[in-house]
This record gives sequence, C-alpha cells and structure tokens, in this order.
Amino acid sequence: MYAADIQLRVRYAETDQMGYVYHGNYAAYFEVARTESFRQLGIRYKDLEAQGVGMPVGELHTRFRRPARYDDLLTIRVMLKELAEGSRVKFEYEIRNEANDLLTEGYTLMVFVSTTNGRPVPIPDSVREKLTPYFSEAEALGPLGPGRATPGEAPAPASFGK
Repeated sequence: MYAADIQLRVRYAETDQMGYVYHGNYAAYFEVARTESFRQLGIRYKDLEAQGVGMPVGELHTRFRRPARYDDLLTIRVMLKELAEGSRVKFEYEIRNEANDLLTEGYTLMVFVSTTNGRPVPIPDSVREKLTPYFSEAEALGPLGPGRATPGEAPAPASFGK
C-alpha cells in the first residue's frame, strides 16, 4: 500500500458563512493531495500530459464527518490500497485536523486517457514502476493472480445468493 500525508492550511476564502470549509473545496483538497503525493514519487502530471496521457476523474465520493474551519492545519492522507490495473487507479483520502480528528474521507477513481482522443489507455509503465515497490507481490498480482481463484471459481458475495 502506498500512503502519503500532505498538509494544507484552510484559507478564509475557502469557508462559508457558518465558518466551515465549503463542501465544494474538498475536491480541490483531494487534488492537491493526489498531485503532491505523485510529485513525491517523481511522477508529475505535466510530464504525463507531455507524453499524451491525461488523468480525468471518473468518480468522486466524499463523506463529511466533522467540519474543517478557517486556519485549521489539515493533514490529508492519500492512499493507494491496490496497484492500479488497466486504465484506472483509485485514490482514497482521509482529512484530519491538528487534534487528529477525522473530518472527511473519500475517494476518486482516476482514468488514464489519451489526450488526443480521450480514450482510456493502460497505466503508463513509468507510473507502474514508481508504484510497484509499495505493494507486496500478492498485492501487485491482484485478486486473480497465479494460485488464486479464476472469476468462475471465485465465491459470490453473500447478498448474491439471496
């Protein structure tokens, strides 16, 4: 698993009349954490785009537990719990304040696409090479790697049998 902590201080302009961080700003906070964590790995979005690869958001999910407020120093933990497969990668996030209270959690599902035609492309080798060391061999192989069940042999979730 890969994880990185990125810190960000809430600016006054990011709050609403109640003094809470406006909910629309959390997508931007997730983006800051995602791009900075990739930068720490030596992966720059600018370089991917120069190679003809973009990473638009395919899904965004946010769960608000407690409000963040003006001048709070937030720690945004970004996690990749699985090595990306195919053209998609799921980033998970936790946002905590200085008291370590969990304020917000969520995820984004990003899709690697060609910048020329917008079609999905496989995860670039340069990205895979930087991420692979953070995953055990079993994690890197995915749920259907050697010695694991094939899709036809895998048990169905309990709710499917009802």
